Amino acid sequence: MKAIIFDFDYTLGDTTNGIVLSAQYALEQMGEEERTYEEIKKTIGLSLSETYKALTGNMDEARADRFFDLFKEKADEVMVDSAELYPGVMEILVSLRGQGYRIGIVTTKFAYRVRNIMKKFDAEDLLDVVIGVGDVTKVKPDPEGLLLAVKQLGVKIEETLYVGDSYVDAKAAEAAGMKFAGVLTGTTTREEFEKYPRECVEDTVTALAEKILCEVK
Repeated sequence: MKAIIFDFDYTLGDTTNGIVLSAQYALEQMGEEERTYEEIKKTIGLSLSETYKALTGNMDEARADRFFDLFKEKADEVMVDSAELYPGVMEILVSLRGQGYRIGIVTTKFAYRVRNIMKKFDAEDLLDVVIGVGDVTKVKPDPEGLLLAVKQLGVKIEETLYVGDSYVDAKAAEAAGMKFAGVLTGTTTREEFEKYPRECVEDTVTALAEKILCEVK
């Protein structure tokens, strides 16, 4: 194994407050019914289009596009300031780089936003590539982002592990033919992960690293 790619939300860090604020703002501006913190939290990991549809039941693409624009408008104000990295993440990334691994992030966030969050914690230089929603035509669970990351990292699919907190991440890895390891810091349960190919499932990304990434070779 030569490369490790991470999801961001609920894998490396938590931006729940920023996401909830941005979603509530977009729904309010569109005259939609207010949704609770927990209702919005359950949609984290979906694309913004799918988030809108899940929250409202409205399948109209034009409305979903409007939600996307309004969400982004508010997120540009609040997301970076409200973001937190999980304990131990910095140490994990430093250790992996020291062991010679290539490191990437594939997320449904904009790449610039993830880079700004990592910059806030002086961690941007620990990443070799970040692929976000603006870099692909199809978001997870489509494998496009993972395949693009592998290409930019200069490694083979079979040399790469994807780490994520959601069944969406597991499905994307399966579609790409890539090894997958799950963490339980999101909303997907251990039982749900068992439906998909996986190397292992650990409570946190720190626990995953402590087991030497499930001893994947």
